[in-house]
Amino acid sequence: MVQAAQTDLDGQIALERVSKAFGRVVAVNDISITIPGGSFFSLLGPSGCGKTTTLRMIAGFETPDTGRMLLQGLDVTYVPPSKRNVNMVFQNYGLFPHMTVGENIAFGPKIKKWSREETRTRVTEVIRTVQLEGMEDRRPGQLSGGQQQRVALARALVNRPAALLLDEPLGALDLKLRKEMQLELKSLQQRTGTTFIYVTHDQEEAMTMSDRIAVMKGGVVEQLATPRELYQRPASAFVAGFIGTSNLITLRIDRRDAGCFVMDLGDGERIMAVDPGVGTSESEQTITVRPEWIKLAVDAGGGSLGDRSTHVSATVIDVVYLGSVTQLIVELRTGERVTVHRLNDEVGAEDPRPGDGVALRWAAEHSFVIGPRKDAS
Repeated sequence: MVQAAQTDLDGQIALERVSKAFGRVVAVNDISITIPGGSFFSLLGPSGCGKTTTLRMIAGFETPDTGRMLLQGLDVTYVPPSKRNVNMVFQNYGLFPHMTVGENIAFGPKIKKWSREETRTRVTEVIRTVQLEGMEDRRPGQLSGGQQQRVALARALVNRPAALLLDEPLGALDLKLRKEMQLELKSLQQRTGTTFIYVTHDQEEAMTMSDRIAVMKGGVVEQLATPRELYQRPASAFVAGFIGTSNLITLRIDRRDAGCFVMDLGDGERIMAVDPGVGTSESEQTITVRPEWIKLAVDAGGGSLGDRSTHVSATVIDVVYLGSVTQLIVELRTGERVTVHRLNDEVGAEDPRPGDGVALRWAAEHSFVIGPRKDAS
């Protein structure tokens, strides 16, 4: 098994107030990130958000305009790529077609003039780690896409880098293989203990594999957190919309009660959200609530404030069967449309139809306040 030496700074990477512009376009704007050694860390965001530029600066292919970059406690801001203890895996793999699997993996050690014995030992070790035993003599053209991916990973890992940088390496694979490789990558990272830094625009991919995720937009980090925290407590409307499906609702604060913001809708209906206690003076807030947290109820009215839950009526606009869940698009009496996911766990249960009135309820704790209304685009 490929194993790196264990130290407090092993594989740790820190970006301190790093910026990078190309002409008048600011690709990365004053970001600070610390990536713990031995973790699986993802840079996630839409095209043009700055994630690939950030990865290329870590690799040394781009130089920051301002700020500095530390690897294992050492300043590598102006150190060339060949002198950094990191390796990069690209989407196209970059394998040599005329070389065998073993020769591709051994290419780096030979360039570094390792001894034959050390090269053989390392190559054998890493082939076992990526589970390619028996394929040493095959050429890339004789391998599947997933196997080629593993060869590229083995070639990058054979030098035992402090960090492995991956720029959307699964983008060329079909969906089924891509999902299989996600699990393989995570397992490989855990087996080797190498720091993985992964760039992707696919939020499900990042959520599946990562210990921590930096969500980027317009060259800045919108939020850096664990997958669970990003999903359950998004810091902005952009993060809420980019990580899974979420509903954004404008909450007019009519009063505060039971530690909650309350918007009264009449007829015993209300929308509630837990007051985050940040001393806000705004009369409106934006809340986000996930579709699976909204439940269909018998009626919208009633319910005591002590139950700290939203009670609101709505009209069904659209119904889509998605297998494990049925997706309802409904319009609240406020005029806002929200998505509801109803679990299909009852055989023969009938779904509402477009035009039907429904009652919705959800706990105040599931209405997460993300601040005054802003454009989420």
